[in-house]
Amino acid sequence: MLENIQIEKVLFLDIETVPMAPDFESLPEVFQRLWERKSAHFRKENETAADVFARAGIYAEFGKVICISVGFIYLREQERYLKIKTFYGNDEKDLLSTFAAFLDKNSHFALCAHNGKEFDFPYLARRMLINGIHLPQLLDMSGKKPWETTYIDTMELWKFGDHKNYTSLDLLAAVFNIPSSKDDIDGSMVHQVYWKDHDLPRIVRYCEKDVVAMARLLLRYKLEPLIPDDHIDSITEI
Repeated sequence: MLENIQIEKVLFLDIETVPMAPDFESLPEVFQRLWERKSAHFRKENETAADVFARAGIYAEFGKVICISVGFIYLREQERYLKIKTFYGNDEKDLLSTFAAFLDKNSHFALCAHNGKEFDFPYLARRMLINGIHLPQLLDMSGKKPWETTYIDTMELWKFGDHKNYTSLDLLAAVFNIPSSKDDIDGSMVHQVYWKDHDLPRIVRYCEKDVVAMARLLLRYKLEPLIPDDHIDSITEI
């Protein structure tokens, strides 16, 4: 499998999501009731639905996408470079519409994400449908068999058939001696940084670092040299 992956045809992807509202009290009443029901499956006895609302961002029905970073590897003068582009903003429909158009123009790529099959890819598809956006070909998996998809998942590749195993990108970066993307914030802090600090540029930088770490991880899997920092181009204006 790893030998068959053409690295220059891979579009590395990472998304950042937050709850649809700053706090539980700001939710419409119907969503308060539904979150009460949903969170009952995992919250502790002494916790209320409001206490665990920061976790709502991981569910497409209660969250929204605020940032999508993508990256691809290309050759320049016989050396590999990584180019990063990020889509971000407070208007989720506008963000997802722009990103869907980007995917339609780049349908020759294979999408790659860490735990993408369980999170990033279905989350994007669900939020696009909720916002009334036609699914781009790369995300429309309806009717396709597993072997007909073009998804690459760096976490799934690490499982080697062990379906009980979950390994974070941060841990694998450490194992393979790759600079961590968690040198400023991590995923658990995105809710506060967005809704309380109102610092979306900080989230953008974190998201882009995840894409860099993921691209380097796949290169490690393939036993190929890492792309150095001075060969990484960002075309995102923050």
